Amino acid sequence: MNHYPWWKNLLILGIVLIATVYALPNLYPEDPAIQISQTNGRMAKDLRQRVSDILQKRGLTSKSFERSSNQLLVRFNDAETQLEAKDIVASRLGNDFTVALNLAPATPGWLRAINASPMNLGLDLRGGVHFLLQVDMQAAVQKARDRFEDDFGDLLREQDIRYLGISQGADGVSVEFSDAQSRDRALDVLSNEYGDRLTFQASESGDNRYELTGTLSDAAVKETRDFALDQNITTLRNRVNELGVAEPVIQQQGGSRVVVELPGVQDTARAKEILGATATLEFRMVDEQGNPFAAKQSGHAPLGDELYSDRKGNPVLLKRRVMLTGDYITDASSGIDSQTNGPAVFITLDGEGARLFSQATAENVGKLMGVVFIETKPQTVERNGKTVQVPRTVEEVINVARIQEQLGRRFQITGLDSTEEARNLALLLRAGALAAPMTIVEERTIGPSLGAQNIEQGYKSVVLGFILVVTFMAVYYQLFGVIADIALLGNLVLLIGIMSVIPGLTLTLPGIAGIVLTMGMAVDANVLINERVREEIKNGNSPQASIQAGYSRAFATIVDTHVTTLIAAIVLFAFGTGPIKGFAVTLTVGLACSMFTAIMGTRALVNLIYGRRRKLQLSV
Repeated sequence: MNHYPWWKNLLILGIVLIATVYALPNLYPEDPAIQISQTNGRMAKDLRQRVSDILQKRGLTSKSFERSSNQLLVRFNDAETQLEAKDIVASRLGNDFTVALNLAPATPGWLRAINASPMNLGLDLRGGVHFLLQVDMQAAVQKARDRFEDDFGDLLREQDIRYLGISQGADGVSVEFSDAQSRDRALDVLSNEYGDRLTFQASESGDNRYELTGTLSDAAVKETRDFALDQNITTLRNRVNELGVAEPVIQQQGGSRVVVELPGVQDTARAKEILGATATLEFRMVDEQGNPFAAKQSGHAPLGDELYSDRKGNPVLLKRRVMLTGDYITDASSGIDSQTNGPAVFITLDGEGARLFSQATAENVGKLMGVVFIETKPQTVERNGKTVQVPRTVEEVINVARIQEQLGRRFQITGLDSTEEARNLALLLRAGALAAPMTIVEERTIGPSLGAQNIEQGYKSVVLGFILVVTFMAVYYQLFGVIADIALLGNLVLLIGIMSVIPGLTLTLPGIAGIVLTMGMAVDANVLINERVREEIKNGNSPQASIQAGYSRAFATIVDTHVTTLIAAIVLFAFGTGPIKGFAVTLTVGLACSMFTAIMGTRALVNLIYGRRRKLQLSV
């Protein structure tokens, strides 16, 4: 009656043991460390010795050095030494190196070999960085005007409407014509195509020039700004995912600002570089007939061309018309070119981009094509005695190659300086381009001291709650209470193990409150079982029958209470943000563990103790 088959006992024991192993990394604290990388992506051979000498001269003791292909990680015993070492090493190495704070996991190698790692901690526990970013809405509107300027020319040429030129002014995009008939035809065509977003006004100058000006409507300007903000938030989420930050907070603030919180991130330089940078590519044909050196000397490019420079500083003349932009890129990955053994980025286009690029390259087989890398980074400058951040745009030709054949959906670009640059470019292209540049207007680093205090207080609350519950159950329910206490400990181990294994789950301060509530829910299930067993004994049933009835009849009630609480947790997770989600996550995981330990775990222990005994007296 009260007997589990051997395989079920083995399964329960195996689950608990596995959870225990994956919960173990949480016993090892993270080491304060500094992360040193060279700005060109390479690693100097004597870097470790140089850093070691710098630390020794300053009297700073390091815990260990770990070197990888492109960075050096130096561990320390405390945060004070870490902060002092970061400042002195950064000043001695100079601008050729990037020195950033880091928290390095101290998990033993045998645990790392099975992918065991500690729980992800939220910003309130682990510390991290807080950014407030301002979206350049003027640039977003300007980009929309640039797009309309190109579209106007394409549409008028398709309709065979002759025009003298297209330009931008304070009012919008203007098109000049030599006669009123062409202007009126253009007004009909452009109004039908863009009348929902632009308002058009026809005018005439004194020198027989006829002008048509398209101005963005108020609704179109608002739509452009809203799109820029939404697109930037989406792109930031993609980039943060690429950084591997767990449980980030990325949300809108006001009409033009975005709040980004990254728990556990101490490498603020890397975070700012990825979050604030915009990177895209433009593919243009090379003007092989023009003289780029003469254009550079005169400062004027031939009509229809634009003057660029490659990475060696040599001038390059490219056609003004863009064959393809990075907006059509759906995937990008870094790797090594099989022919040159140099860094490369492998690009995949969407269907429309593949069609456009295939057509453009088919028409230009045998000609030179240039790849323009356009990147905007936040730059710190001093103005009027104040330090401010302004966007800095760099445009350079990273690759010029002859088109050997028609290209399609997948191709590669080379000409990059290092594998690190290839990885960064692939990351930015893969995450998507920002619709408008952003600048960081506020930056706060939340130190680990506050998080350590929160962790200590949360730990004390969990331990105190656990001791009180365990004592009450052991005194009131005797041996059955001790069994419930063992199951409660198993429930806590399972919860920590699952939180450590599943990617994306993060423990926050409200999450600790969820753990305490989970302990109460787990004990409540055993209280129902124990009281039901007592009731069956009072009704005159045998001990074995009382155990069977106690578990079977309390099962429905336990399921009801857990399911109703689970529904509330799901609602909290669906509609809550930040701390509320952290509470809902731990509560949901804890409910699942509670169902397992309260029903199967305690039943297995009761069966092992009482299952094969004929004459017995229950200690409940």
